[in-house]
Amino acid sequence: MSEDFKRQMWWMKKLGKNWRRPRGKQNKLRQEKKAKGRLPTVGYRTPRAERGLHPSGLHELTAFNVADVAAATAAHAVRIGGTVGTRKRLEIIKACDARGVRVLNAGIRVEAAKKKTKKEATKK
Repeated sequence: MSEDFKRQMWWMKKLGKNWRRPRGKQNKLRQEKKAKGRLPTVGYRTPRAERGLHPSGLHELTAFNVADVAAATAAHAVRIGGTVGTRKRLEIIKACDARGVRVLNAGIRVEAAKKKTKKEATKK
């Protein structure tokens, strides 16, 4: 369910995330009062061709190693997994550059790692 349409009792964990229409007599969400949340309506749906895509229009693909990048094409954008370290992250970015695939979360630590390797190379 979208974050825009939470049921009013979002603090009741046992109910889960499924939408349930508010039916209470004095329910502010049912009455569509300001600042009480929005009800789902027909106009919010995304066109079928665009559903599940990244805002750039590309299909997202999560990569945890270089082998995962092999499945990516020009129509994909690679998101590197959060548990991937800097060394493997650099390898994945190089593989994506070779294939011409966009990396969504290259990250600041990659730039820091590149600067660090340049400094080490100049010291030697």
